[in-house]
Amino acid sequence: MATAHGSSTASSPPWYAAYPPPRHLQPGYVTREELLSMLKDGENVTANDFVLVDLRRADHEGGTIRGSLNLPAQSLYPTIPTLYCLFKAAGVRKVIWYCSSSRGRGTRAAGWFQDHIVDCGGGDSIESLILYEGVKGWALGGSQFVEWMEEYDAAPWTSKAT
Repeated sequence: MATAHGSSTASSPPWYAAYPPPRHLQPGYVTREELLSMLKDGENVTANDFVLVDLRRADHEGGTIRGSLNLPAQSLYPTIPTLYCLFKAAGVRKVIWYCSSSRGRGTRAAGWFQDHIVDCGGGDSIESLILYEGVKGWALGGSQFVEWMEEYDAAPWTSKAT
């Protein structure tokens, strides 16, 4: 049945249903305090030590953690082999994925990437991790975290905190 706006009222499957479920369902994680320390110690860490990946698309508001790549989760799965090759060639040791909470897209992306790492036999060279509590936890963590955000806007975070 179509609505007045021409869209279907029947619920469509979620975007990730088009892809196989990740085999690794509980990826490792990095806390916001650990990541902040990694960012602050950047001059002591090689530039390719870790990569931050922001998986948000339509809800990409309120800012992002400085230096993050924005790779929306909805288009991520087919790019995983290419990302793996790029990260491996660059010597990246940790890929840290996050979305708003890191409970859905973040966990799924980290699981898919970990699956690929294992399938390629590179399990000891790259870690696939999530940012515990996602960017929401980061933004609500206090000024020491907010100062490491690009395009920060408090409004989305204060309305989501309640």
